[in-house]
Amino acid sequence: MTTTLAIRNFKRFVSIELEIRPLTVLTGLNGTGKSTAIQALLLARQVAENAGARVVQLNGPYGLALGEAFDILHPEAERQEIEIRIDVGEVPYRYLFDVPDDRALNLLVRDRPADVPDLLAGHGVSFSYLNAERLGPRDQLDVTAEDRDRVGVGVRGEYTAQALALHETTEVRELLRHPSTGAEGVTTLRTQVETWASEVIRPIRITAQWPAGITASLIRFQEPGVVGEQIRPANMGFGFSYALPVIVAGLLMPIGGVLVVENPEAHLHPAGQSRLGRFLGQVAGSGAHVIVETHSDHLINGIRLAVMEDRVLESRGVIVHFFGEGTDGHPTAIELTGRGGLTSWPTGFFDQIENDLGRLARAKRGKG
Repeated sequence: MTTTLAIRNFKRFVSIELEIRPLTVLTGLNGTGKSTAIQALLLARQVAENAGARVVQLNGPYGLALGEAFDILHPEAERQEIEIRIDVGEVPYRYLFDVPDDRALNLLVRDRPADVPDLLAGHGVSFSYLNAERLGPRDQLDVTAEDRDRVGVGVRGEYTAQALALHETTEVRELLRHPSTGAEGVTTLRTQVETWASEVIRPIRITAQWPAGITASLIRFQEPGVVGEQIRPANMGFGFSYALPVIVAGLLMPIGGVLVVENPEAHLHPAGQSRLGRFLGQVAGSGAHVIVETHSDHLINGIRLAVMEDRVLESRGVIVHFFGEGTDGHPTAIELTGRGGLTSWPTGFFDQIENDLGRLARAKRGKG
């Protein structure tokens, strides 16, 4: 059943429709609408999880920082209203907002669906959004008073240590387990996080603690096979701090869960970016929805390998929306073939390496 995200009069979009599949990739030039699509989804999510809400906040929830209401109304809008709609098959779920005349920091909820679409219905760990501005290395991380079973990693990864400490003995679903996990392998969260992190980043052991008596949590690392002092996050680099929440959130995803991640590849070596793409492909193939904003061709190639080599996800389960120049806010939809190829390669779609190598070759010939 086809799921579509439709947006009207919001920021740079007069009107746009994006097909959502188990793994949806948003990529393209800066300032072309990738983040806007995610922000629209998060505004609808606010209404979905607050049934009685009469307004949605533009700043604060889910790390949104959209400014004032008139800042986000498209300048060509015929009326002061914004529509966000999720179509599931032939069934539309419509969220309609009025834009106040004054300097409002919220939108007024005029209309909402009687039911909540599955894409917005998850609670706790079953709906996880990680924005691009995740926390770097920290000696201590935050804790939340949320119910134990609903503690996820947080919008910036701020609750990653608490989530890992609380859920460390939770059984990871079979379809999410690392491929090396045999019949006798350990299938609990902490060990699976270690195994995936060791592949994506580098071999490591991880300890997460929520010590009694303090409102903070800790993550420490250790070289495998080495007996000695634990390593503080500041001595491990940004790659661990940025990638670890993605791995933890992914492994906690239930069937039907939704994982939204901006720039999952940040601070990772190209090989790690590709491996993280394969991981996200496996999460999507396990029965969850994954929506990714990325600037990494390595990540996309990892997703292609998840389809072609790992066979954890069918090719029709992936769609790439490329936001390029001259598209008037309408991205190019790119699909995967059964062999992991791409159905189209529009100008500007990860072609810079070919352009640069061509120029280098011409420059070299010119010097000769």
